[in-house]
Amino acid sequence: MAAASISRRIVRTFGSFSASGNGLTSLPCDLKCGIISLVSNRKHSTSILTPDDNFPYDLLAKKKVITPDRTIGQYQDLVIPVTNFQNEDKGFMVLAGDVFDVPIRKDIIHHVVRWQLAKRQQGTHSTKTISEVSGTGRKPWNQKGTGRARHGTLRGPQFRGGCVMHGPKPRSHAIKMNKQVRRLGLKIALSARAAEGKLVVFDDMALPTHKTKNIVNYYNQMENTKKVLVVEGGPIDEKLKLATQNLHYVNILPSIGLNVYSILLHDTLVMSRDAVNKITERMHTPINR
Repeated sequence: MAAASISRRIVRTFGSFSASGNGLTSLPCDLKCGIISLVSNRKHSTSILTPDDNFPYDLLAKKKVITPDRTIGQYQDLVIPVTNFQNEDKGFMVLAGDVFDVPIRKDIIHHVVRWQLAKRQQGTHSTKTISEVSGTGRKPWNQKGTGRARHGTLRGPQFRGGCVMHGPKPRSHAIKMNKQVRRLGLKIALSARAAEGKLVVFDDMALPTHKTKNIVNYYNQMENTKKVLVVEGGPIDEKLKLATQNLHYVNILPSIGLNVYSILLHDTLVMSRDAVNKITERMHTPINR
């Protein structure tokens, strides 16, 4: 584009020669040949920047640009390999696109996490009002003549051992959230882990023994992993439970207890085939209104 614009300016500059009647014949031969060749090839001209010793390499970005293999949030079915704790190839599994490939929305995740944390609060805090505090109801001193402030009881909030005004009482901290939003939050959390490549599907959760080293050996082979959440489809296997109960970076949940907050606390999600099928079935179940 730059070379084409230059050629247009040259043509406009020397256009007056043709208007005067002399044309290009009045120009020197070498300049006339250069202008003719430039005008004739202006449609195919290309400007190439060749770096030399004075090229400002420090202005170039050092960050690597990674182009994703697919566009996230297109509701496309995903095909991922299936393995086990021994890293054996167990085939492939298709993940439903409307569960594991939905658009990422941080606002939905924020609302669902707030709902979870508020709902799990016990709300057992309690303070005593003036009628609940133990103490006499007698007027401490006369209304007049003492020079002191007037009081009718020693159980007031201004006295030591008195009541608490407008203090907390046992209540529920739960906030309302629609079932559709709760379900969408779980789909977004699963889609985020699948998009990051942090979703691993196992054929089963069977372990040869209950030794902790079985889990530790597999954990050491995982890259860029700090905490792992293992999701079992049915009842948790006793060997798996014993093998992980002494590891603070590995936690186990049944598929019915999978939630957004637990997924966000762990950077890697390991699910069995049965767990994936049950989660997908749960997400496809119509909501009772």
